Amino acid sequence: MPALFVDQLTVIDFAFFDIHRGIVGESWIVDLVLEGELDDQGMVFDFGDVKKRIKQAIDATVDHKFVVPANSEHVKAETNDQGLQLTLSDTAGHRYHHQSPEQAVVLLDAEEVSMDAVIKVLNKACLEVVPSNVAKIYLTLSTEAIEGHYYHYTHGLKKHLGDCQRIAHGHRSQIHIYDNGQRSEELEAMWCEKWEDIYIGTEEDLVAPDKESAEDYYRFAYTSEQGYFSIELPKARCHIMKNDSTVELIANHIVKQLKVIEPHATIQVKAFEGVNKGAIANG
Repeated sequence: MPALFVDQLTVIDFAFFDIHRGIVGESWIVDLVLEGELDDQGMVFDFGDVKKRIKQAIDATVDHKFVVPANSEHVKAETNDQGLQLTLSDTAGHRYHHQSPEQAVVLLDAEEVSMDAVIKVLNKACLEVVPSNVAKIYLTLSTEAIEGHYYHYTHGLKKHLGDCQRIAHGHRSQIHIYDNGQRSEELEAMWCEKWEDIYIGTEEDLVAPDKESAEDYYRFAYTSEQGYFSIELPKARCHIMKNDSTVELIANHIVKQLKVIEPHATIQVKAFEGVNKGAIANG
């Protein structure tokens, strides 16, 4: 049967809950194969339509969302007048609270978040937008091959008019740091260790935690165009910035932090936001 393929159709940037690591930012590359009969144009599916309809279906399903394994004993989900409330716990005994509109969360029919479980959800969404001559859809998910250090971060951008306003979405990102013109493996390793599985919060979004042990937890909350969002998680998993955490501001923030360590050095930071995009800052 004829088949059409599109490598790196899109990248889904999202966050997920892991019972050991907590809330983790992630970036997965999506490759696609469609099998089917040829249409009147001699095509399985027009490339232009693939990039529009299938990419949009994939992005609308998981991209910039918080993916949660609904069948895990560490997850409790309930609806309220503000949307969906999640109560989560990890194997170290830490708790997490997440409140958002329902469209910001994927309740995965699984005990853990895996590529196979997410592919099932994406396949279903894609089948709804392909023409009848397409018989099978094969999706492959992968992470970017990175030579060197990288970190996973989660955040939300309340001023963003798109889906970045969701308080728990994230990225798997490499970072390039130049110290006096020379790329520094040492500084890159230091920063990636510092920001391993980190939540980047904005200082002005801090509010009082809802429950006990307030000294050990941060809570961030805001109302944006899509609705009310809040998240509560261990302080040890957080890094607070005075400004919002756009990648431009993240790059600038890292430069300032590194200049404290090496005040006389010329520092350049190339901070990635997921795959093949990001911002550069100098100091």
